[in-house]
Amino acid sequence: MVKTWDQLEELQPAILRMIKNSIVKNRVAHAYLFEGMRGTGKREIGLLLTKALFCESIIDGFKPCEDCHNCRRVNSGNHPDVHIVEPDGLSIKVDQIRNLQAEFSKKGVESLKKVYLISGADKMSVSASNSLLKFLEEPSAETVAFLLTEQPQQMLPTILSRCQILAFHPLSPQAMIKQLVENGVESVKAPLLAQLTNNLDEALKLNVDEWFAQAQKIVLKLYEVLEKNSLEALVTLQSEWFQHFKEKEQIHRGLDLLLLIFKDLLYIHLDKQEQIVFKGENERLKQFALKTSVRRLSIQMSAILGAKRKLEKNMNPQLMMEQLVLKLQEGSSFV
Repeated sequence: MVKTWDQLEELQPAILRMIKNSIVKNRVAHAYLFEGMRGTGKREIGLLLTKALFCESIIDGFKPCEDCHNCRRVNSGNHPDVHIVEPDGLSIKVDQIRNLQAEFSKKGVESLKKVYLISGADKMSVSASNSLLKFLEEPSAETVAFLLTEQPQQMLPTILSRCQILAFHPLSPQAMIKQLVENGVESVKAPLLAQLTNNLDEALKLNVDEWFAQAQKIVLKLYEVLEKNSLEALVTLQSEWFQHFKEKEQIHRGLDLLLLIFKDLLYIHLDKQEQIVFKGENERLKQFALKTSVRRLSIQMSAILGAKRKLEKNMNPQLMMEQLVLKLQEGSSFV
């Protein structure tokens, strides 16, 4: 979905301020490195600046109009002087960079301006990186490069030194919730998704994922039986939890959901109910909160974080979960 300047300004205001100043003062760098988590708007802002460079009816001296021939062609991926390079399989190959160099040795089709955007720039092979380095060392006056990465530490320091580096910050939960609702997610579900991921695409997939819907039910049930007796909780682990949360990533997701239940209970105790994320379970959570204390919740949340650390260290997941259930029932620390 095409994002306008105003929409992106809500997500990355500091980045857009810097870009606006560069355009207005005619100081656009020849190479930018956009670094930050997936879903923070790196690609969209790269294309936004590209449109500003080519726009035939620029607004206020910096905003692309989104309606002219050039803006529409950039949005549709059909502008002859805009080239996007993506990983071919697991990496960006040297031939992809050489083809880009060959393309840029020709004159622009419609003007002297040319833009290239390299997505996943940290995935360049060693030869591709060296080839790009030569390209960056001799930039033509009208060429602008955008290198997008989540892992700048994986890139050659010599490439980084030739780019203006802009760090994209994770979206605030409020901005994420707004984005989700605008993309059709029910307002009651958006806060939970916004706490679990900072990536819009991932959140939208989770929203319609049957596995995730079932995961929430199992986690809520586990909390409910935790408050009854240890035997029932251990039975629920065997009959439901271990059947559903099999891979390490899935177990982490389950623990994250469990942690969010305890956070919600804490918010109820602190009279911050607007921060609850399990919105659809509001009444049940209020009943659960009556049976516990802030101190106990704090200890239990520490226990879950301890379990996540143990999982990262490859502790047996079944043993880890059984220990966690017992510790959660005791309300003692999980070291």
